[in-house]
Amino acid sequence: MKTLLTRIALAVLLAPSLAAGQAYPARAIRVIVPFAPGGTSDIIGRTLGQRLSEAWKQPVVMDNRAGVAGSLGAAIAAKSPPDGYTLLVGNVGPVAINGMIYKSVGYDSLKDFTPITLAVTAPQIVVVHPSVPAKTFREFTALVRKQKGNMTYGSSGPGSISHLSAELYKRMTKTDMLHVPFKASAFITTALLGGEIDVVFSDMAVVLPHVQAGRLRALAVTGAKPTPLVPGLPTVTDSGVPGFVMTSWWGMFGPAGVPQPIVTQLNTELTRILRTADVQKTFATLGVDAATSTPEELGALVRSEVPKYAKLIQEIGIEKQ
Repeated sequence: MKTLLTRIALAVLLAPSLAAGQAYPARAIRVIVPFAPGGTSDIIGRTLGQRLSEAWKQPVVMDNRAGVAGSLGAAIAAKSPPDGYTLLVGNVGPVAINGMIYKSVGYDSLKDFTPITLAVTAPQIVVVHPSVPAKTFREFTALVRKQKGNMTYGSSGPGSISHLSAELYKRMTKTDMLHVPFKASAFITTALLGGEIDVVFSDMAVVLPHVQAGRLRALAVTGAKPTPLVPGLPTVTDSGVPGFVMTSWWGMFGPAGVPQPIVTQLNTELTRILRTADVQKTFATLGVDAATSTPEELGALVRSEVPKYAKLIQEIGIEKQ
């Protein structure tokens, strides 16, 4: 009896140590996507989540928390336990821009996240409804000037990359268009297909199938170079707006304070996944490029992007909401 009691006592004492030393991941991982299902962030999150689940034999659950241009989901991620079981598909909007757009987003981009790895980079594509009488981007600019503010463009909300791209275009060309904000990129595409708006500076993932099917017309890409996904499509820079370059990026983040061994494990596995041929092919069909980085490199990117967009927002004159 004494021996049995001793063993029970020893088991109780060792239980916390065994739990603390349990291999990661020991249970389901939640990936917060701060936008509605169907958009680029959602597709990226689901693609990487599925591969993580397959590799680690643990469920990886998507949690779409749309709102405030991605800030709602980002705030939830920032306030989650830093144990590696809550991740965030963060992009340039909620991570680098929204703090200058909204009076309170509920987090500090430079302090409240643990960078894990860059995942994707991508230019935007400028697309119009077929009823817009412009076959090229130069013709489009001429039409915008003629319309004198009556052309409409859609965005994912004030301060979103689609909004800033259009506003930068207006500023650089000294033209005007009417801003029509939506809650998600999927809604913008629906409105554009229905002819409710004229143009969108859009992520490729949500509009490329419609361009390829002839339902929308592509005029240019916003990157520094053309995209092979739409052969012959020029850049905005080469279409009469010299120096215009806007690119989006997505990365995986955790709340601040995720233990370094878990960060390293996540970075190593996600890097392996992002370098596989099937994931690169999947992302290429979306118009985005798979990318990788160290956690330190992603952190440096965020620290450089925040002041860059702060300057642009100040020049454009967007007031905090």
